[in-house]
Amino acid sequence: MTERTAALPHPGDPAWTLAYEGFAPEQQGLREALTAIGNGYMVSRGALPWERGDDTHYPATYLAGGYNRLITRIAERDIVNEDLVRLPDWSGLMVHFDGENPIDLADTTWREVRHWLDLRHGVLHLSLIATDPSGRETALHLARVVSMDQPHLAALELTLTPLNWSGRVVIDSGLNGHLINAGVKRYRQLSSTHLEATDAATFQAHTDGPDGPGEEEMIALVSTFSQARLRVGQAARTRLLTAEGRSHPVERRDALAEDGRVRHTLTVQMTHGEPVTVEKVAALYTSRDTAISEPGLAAREAVAEAPPASALVAAHGATWERLWQQADVVFEVDDPEVDPATVQMNVRLHIFHLLQTLSPHSADLDVGVPARGWHGEAYRGHVFWDELFILPFLTLHFPEISAAMLRYRARRLPKARAAARAAGHGGAMFPWQSGSDGREESQVMHLNPRSGRWIPDNTWVQRHVSLAIAVNVANHLAATGDQGFLDNFGAELLIDITRFFASLAEHDPATDRYSIHQVMGPDEYHDGYPEGHRLAGRTALSNNAYTNVLVAWLMGTAGDLLAGLEAARRDQIMGRLGIAPEEPDRWAEMAKKMVVPVMDDGVLEQFEGYAELKEFDWEGYRARYGDIQRLDRILEAEGDSANRYKLSKQADALMLCYLFPEPELSHLLERLGVPFGPEAWQRTINTYLARTSHGSTLSYLVHAWVMARSHPEDAWGMFKTALASDLTDVQGGTTAEGIHLGAMAGTVDLVMRGFSGLAVRRAGDTVGLHFDPVANRRVRRLAFRVRFRGHWLGVEQTPDSLTLTPGPDWDPRTPVLVGGRSMPLGPGRPETIRLTGAPA
Repeated sequence: MTERTAALPHPGDPAWTLAYEGFAPEQQGLREALTAIGNGYMVSRGALPWERGDDTHYPATYLAGGYNRLITRIAERDIVNEDLVRLPDWSGLMVHFDGENPIDLADTTWREVRHWLDLRHGVLHLSLIATDPSGRETALHLARVVSMDQPHLAALELTLTPLNWSGRVVIDSGLNGHLINAGVKRYRQLSSTHLEATDAATFQAHTDGPDGPGEEEMIALVSTFSQARLRVGQAARTRLLTAEGRSHPVERRDALAEDGRVRHTLTVQMTHGEPVTVEKVAALYTSRDTAISEPGLAAREAVAEAPPASALVAAHGATWERLWQQADVVFEVDDPEVDPATVQMNVRLHIFHLLQTLSPHSADLDVGVPARGWHGEAYRGHVFWDELFILPFLTLHFPEISAAMLRYRARRLPKARAAARAAGHGGAMFPWQSGSDGREESQVMHLNPRSGRWIPDNTWVQRHVSLAIAVNVANHLAATGDQGFLDNFGAELLIDITRFFASLAEHDPATDRYSIHQVMGPDEYHDGYPEGHRLAGRTALSNNAYTNVLVAWLMGTAGDLLAGLEAARRDQIMGRLGIAPEEPDRWAEMAKKMVVPVMDDGVLEQFEGYAELKEFDWEGYRARYGDIQRLDRILEAEGDSANRYKLSKQADALMLCYLFPEPELSHLLERLGVPFGPEAWQRTINTYLARTSHGSTLSYLVHAWVMARSHPEDAWGMFKTALASDLTDVQGGTTAEGIHLGAMAGTVDLVMRGFSGLAVRRAGDTVGLHFDPVANRRVRRLAFRVRFRGHWLGVEQTPDSLTLTPGPDWDPRTPVLVGGRSMPLGPGRPETIRLTGAPA
């Protein structure tokens, strides 16, 4: 037993480790998504390398922005879908004991199974003891990385130690291109074969091997996306090593290359108690990569020149350590219902997945912000509005990444302008779902798995996605002061979105107000008015409060942007964008005259006509169905429609309370002629909280944020649900299809900005940092760093104090306010202010 224990490493610090014990087939998909590893260029799910794809396991690697289109015939229509493509599997590794019994669960039994993700160093581990039908016991330890140091490389090390036997083992290491997209069951009726294998081969290369320079045989595979014609080159090197790191003798090495697959088979004699490590290093390049000749050649050269896996792992871990120095958020809580280490780990898990989806390597790529990460096939890898919840954290830590995400939008301005023209409008109209080129990728039809029916999908009328882009442009400019960003594409993005909504809005001379029709808010349950409603027959909805108020904010922001520029720069930008002199005047008018629907009790009306809908039988449906998060599907299956009722999938009108602090929102609404004091704020929160099914992971996050000051205990409960939403798969199976990146990044932002009350706001003629800490008795300590206008500031908050520690290059002229009071800061000098008011 001592020998077995020594052969099996254990998980480390629980605050830095996502750990599982045992094997649970029903949870394997969830675990594979949460233990996925990546570097911003590619992501590999945490599947076992010897398992093939089925309803339990789904080994898959995805390329950031790796899309392809296929046509499927549905309901007598040709439906085109653009999908994130499942790439050929680089990690495949099969072990046969005595050349017969494979390691998988079908032929061996496992015990002492531990599967963990080291968040600090970005390494995925698995350890277990396998017993084959002959009674041979073998200790296994697997370590795997997708290199954050060298983004085109990935590696794994599998160490095998015979515990009670000696004999022959056969290692099968390959590259498999015979894969289809099958990770989402409800998509399986759609066309799913995206890859065409064009070249599978072995090759010889000169390497610096473990025993010195020499020739090695390696394997390579080139595949092509069937429609996008993107070429993917992969190569892999497999070595057997002794415990001392020398080459282990190989009895026989065979190679097999066939259409779409190539593999090495290595036969080795093993001795009781002596470990043998299988080292596999793989490289991935595509035809869109820069500074290469051809992706297949680049992959071969990279894998031949790659250092040993141990060196790759070390450099990878060091890179992660540097990222954590900037990005870590320390969050210590006091709640008897939760394990403090688990809460801290969960915060770090969310940061980890954010940074391996959108890393510093992403800044050189033409990719957007995928709603489900690059971790699975849900939502087809598309870009929605989730960047509204994701970029705030990146902007205050890695502004070069957030700028790159906005550059993705800017490159697609021509498509957005064409879409606006086609709809009869000016400016730029961005799609609800975006992929490769910025066209609208939303489904025309979607499957309701509860009823089995394909029904029209009208979510594409969510024009507020463009407003999310505008908010992020303004926030990025405020936090960075980057005039190059403004001149190169920031102003163009903001102003063209402004021009679109100025064109979309309709002026009513009778009321002297502007309305917006044919839209949908974040609540996707309502896509029109029910039969018998006074507005029935209209396409989509009219005067969505969230949309209209944000449009008013945008009009004022765009006007202020131009007015704040020096005359020469203003004239240059207006000339370059062709802005007529009268356009800013219309913006200024719309900033004060947008329609904002309000109900009789002063509550913001989600959209015009919402108050006339029927109340919903929440208790009855909960009793009948239990989980009612997807009420739209339940009602459609019953032959009913969510359009008839006062219910919401997620926060809609309350998104305004999420984006704007209460005083700022009140000022914005008062400018529009809508009185909105603290009582109206609370009534609005209470009204929609009671009528929301939380069918989106974002919903708990938004509600926790907006209730943090007024209802701290309720907000804390919502926060815990939001924080654990992927860890516990609160959506009932969806996390296995891909993480929810918006909820992950948003909960970290809630911890960081929400509890500290951090905001970037104008203070007089300059922009500064404002802190207004939220008192919550559950939060013992909060510590993080932010990067404001190129300078770092450390923040530490306890129940009774706030300490700010500027970096050595801090600009002392930067306005910093705590609770509305100025707090001058000097370079490198910590300042502490006592907080008044006991935690609630």
